[in-house]
Amino acid sequence: MKGRLYLIHWHPFEAQEYAINLRAEGWQVDVESKDGAQAGRKILSEIPDAVVIYLSRLPSHGCVTARSLRAYKEGRDLPIVFVDGKEEAIEMTKIKVPDCVFTTSDELENVLSRVSKIGKIE
Repeated sequence: MKGRLYLIHWHPFEAQEYAINLRAEGWQVDVESKDGAQAGRKILSEIPDAVVIYLSRLPSHGCVTARSLRAYKEGRDLPIVFVDGKEEAIEMTKIKVPDCVFTTSDELENVLSRVSKIGKIE
């Protein structure tokens, strides 16, 4: 097992498809597709190796979830990876949560492979 991820995507079917792909790559994946606050509570109660948030649907929700994680001590250094999204959504999210990683679906596994045991993306 490569580690534990928490995947957030606001479309249940797509979220499950992405999770299946990540599990096939050797990750343990928890998924949330309906409630960012619930995702935040779960993430902060059992810190994963990284959080993956898709910006392709409801990007503002993903940004709010990431910002709320950063507001807590436990979430300040948590690796958060934003995936895909329209250029405008990516730029706005970079302004609001600049310390996150931004990538595409095609490059996600390469980015996640750099998640180290100390919880940072190298």
